[in-house]
Amino acid sequence: MSYETITLEIEDGIAVLRLNRPDVMNALNTRMRAEIADAVREAGGKARVLVLTADGRAFCSGQDLSDRASAALPDMERTLREEYVPMLKAIVDCPIPTISAVNGAAAGAGANLALCADVVIATESAYFLQAFTRIGLVPDAGGTYFLPRTIGSQKAMGAALFAEKITAAQADAWGMIWEAVPDDAFEATWKARAAHLAQGPTASYAEVKALIRGSWEQPDLDGQLDAEGKAQGRCGQSRDFREGVVAFLEKRPPHFEGR
Repeated sequence: MSYETITLEIEDGIAVLRLNRPDVMNALNTRMRAEIADAVREAGGKARVLVLTADGRAFCSGQDLSDRASAALPDMERTLREEYVPMLKAIVDCPIPTISAVNGAAAGAGANLALCADVVIATESAYFLQAFTRIGLVPDAGGTYFLPRTIGSQKAMGAALFAEKITAAQADAWGMIWEAVPDDAFEATWKARAAHLAQGPTASYAEVKALIRGSWEQPDLDGQLDAEGKAQGRCGQSRDFREGVVAFLEKRPPHFEGR
């Protein structure tokens, strides 16, 4: 697929997907959703880490309400099912670590697009906004799933009902995101984080992702302990584990291959 609303660059194991509709604050239209899903799948097969960020002053302002292609589908449930779900599932199911580098406002579906990544890094001037009730809707794009799991039901309920801005500093303090960093250090920070993951044990990261995401479905501790044991058994057979042990004994940095 050729991209018109995003860009995708892959170098040194790092895939950087940038939303590229800055004139409309990177609002999501039908084509952008399809392009994001396609680019994430491509990155998952070629890179060792994926960064989702944006050009311009905003990360993503949510649904493009002027999008004629979406307007042609008056059934919002159908739009969510056919366009949003594939995009979000591509990110959640991506086999490599994913980072949302939130460079500015993340509102509505744009906020929840950011939150579906494994790790969220935001610049201090950014904010998150569950804007849905302002126009008589409910949080979608996974908002009612991600929010209570990161900040608890009370904060999630308030964010949804009051539709107030949550600053990056608040999001950091509440556990919604991994970190908020000063604006002048933002790009250097997310690039360093991405480089760290790109040089790491990729297979181990995939197991970590599966364990943490799957823990919400486990009925009890025994089930999670069993899942951990099986994952650890697989990791223990990997080349990266052997390299990690040898590097530790030789007192040198490990050189992981991602397998």
